[in-house]
Amino acid sequence: MSTYVYGIIRASHSPLPEDLDGVGDPSQPVRVLREGELAAIVSDAPEGLRPKRRDLLAHQHVLDEAGADGVVLPMRFASAAPDDDTVTRVLAERAGQFLERLQALDGMAEYNIKANHNEDAVLRLIMASHDDIRSLAQANREAGGGTQEDRIRLGEMVAAAVQEREARDAELLHQALAPMVRAVSVGAQSTGWLANLSCLVERRSAERFLTAVDALRQEHPHLELRVNGPLPPYSFAEPPSSPQAEGGITEVFGTAATQQDE
Repeated sequence: MSTYVYGIIRASHSPLPEDLDGVGDPSQPVRVLREGELAAIVSDAPEGLRPKRRDLLAHQHVLDEAGADGVVLPMRFASAAPDDDTVTRVLAERAGQFLERLQALDGMAEYNIKANHNEDAVLRLIMASHDDIRSLAQANREAGGGTQEDRIRLGEMVAAAVQEREARDAELLHQALAPMVRAVSVGAQSTGWLANLSCLVERRSAERFLTAVDALRQEHPHLELRVNGPLPPYSFAEPPSSPQAEGGITEVFGTAATQQDE
């Protein structure tokens, strides 16, 4: 059976709870493998592991428990090695890199901020700030809806203005949050989100950071902001100067064979 890797800690890290369980059904007991100044939080890797909510939450729960008493370098879900010996060998071979990241992430947590527009509110802003759009919309109303060409042109003008506003608000959000965090990682945009930012925040400053996010909500009511955190600093496991390429920290143990839920 292969070895599932949750994260890396210092060997001097406080002991984990004795009854801590990880992924799998039944859940696999979590254990610690030590090598020099480092240790890996692991369990047996269950066969046919599925990225189901239960296992995703189990993975994060293990990291949350470890992070409660010290810094942890999180691995992505389904990170695995062929056996325990491979894990300790990797710890020895890449000790300098792991220790550097642990030091950089000590006392830190990740907060993910996703933003989108309140559709009605942003349309009101666009109408108020674009004389040409407002004039064409008024002319169409007075003409009983306007011609098809005019309706299409109005739709294209509104869509362009919304896209411009999305870019402007994404930059506004980035500039507002960046000064109060250690680092910002811009994530892939998904449908409906105009911004997807992962922020590396000092735990002692987390309340100030969340207060600033609330202030942004109040100041810009057309923005809908979703905050997720504190999280293990997944987005910052790699050194800022090194792209997350093959062989990076988060990929070093490989990926356990998984099955997608139907």
